[in-house]
Amino acid sequence: MNARSLICVGDLSDGDIDAIVRAGVGFAGGARRQPLEGRVVGIYFSKTSTRTRTAFSSGALRLGAGIVTFGPADLQTNTGESWEDTGRVFAGMLDVMVMRTAGDPGQMRAWAAHSLAVINAMSVEEHPTQALTDLTTLMQHFGRIDGLRVLYVGEGNNTAASLALALTRYQGTVLELRTPPGYGLPETIGTTAEKQAAQRGGGLVERHDMTDLPGEFDVVYTSRWQTTGSTKPDPDWRAAFAPFQVDSGLWRDSPGAVFMHDLPAHRGEEVTAGVLDGPASIAFRQADNKMFSAMAVLEWSRTSAHGEDERQ
Repeated sequence: MNARSLICVGDLSDGDIDAIVRAGVGFAGGARRQPLEGRVVGIYFSKTSTRTRTAFSSGALRLGAGIVTFGPADLQTNTGESWEDTGRVFAGMLDVMVMRTAGDPGQMRAWAAHSLAVINAMSVEEHPTQALTDLTTLMQHFGRIDGLRVLYVGEGNNTAASLALALTRYQGTVLELRTPPGYGLPETIGTTAEKQAAQRGGGLVERHDMTDLPGEFDVVYTSRWQTTGSTKPDPDWRAAFAPFQVDSGLWRDSPGAVFMHDLPAHRGEEVTAGVLDGPASIAFRQADNKMFSAMAVLEWSRTSAHGEDERQ
């Protein structure tokens, strides 16, 4: 029986998502157990990270695991060893590998093919563990995810892509994205999420302007304009992004909405300081939940679909 990997949101069933979210809420509420006692978790980040790397490292230790960390210059892949051979070796020494790379998800799948549980801690296309953190925060705050209305403002980056793919798996959710022209969701992501939403009685809409916004959103969400490890070919991209800044005006027709941000934030760019540090913001509680959600993902990765430890 192979360990379970999380490389894309599509790797998860609806039941998997719900189980991980509820386990994350449980950990946030004080649940304590050590299902990874005696296991070893590898932490490989080839790109910078504050929250995600710390969340998985701390989470693994709290679950009873030991950790081994690797930086971008530490592996023999830099001297010519194949990616596949490296993964084969890791599978014999580690139980789980948490990875952040700028590469193709195929690299992660190559390692997962050797019965190593691989968790995508962010790649170019998706940031699935961020989406699970977001859902955990929504469940914790609202007590439900079904029927929530979310406004996402900013670049259609990997955070937005994973949010769209995960949120639309719940009944009756509505996700409205307002993204700068040329910086929207990838077409395949948008199409998949739109179909999922329609199948579950919800909706997904993407527009490239900030006019005619409907009101009564439960959540306003944004992300940093310059995503980690990415660059923009247009030297004047900031002019295109400027109308998409989140400020207090977005609360005029949604006075009860909470504010979320995947962090790090640049006050005065994608969001004003008044919003990020204001009473509607739950962005730093959302950041705290990264660890609890990471714990839920790690626990899930080492159990079968029947709830049994894979190494028993």
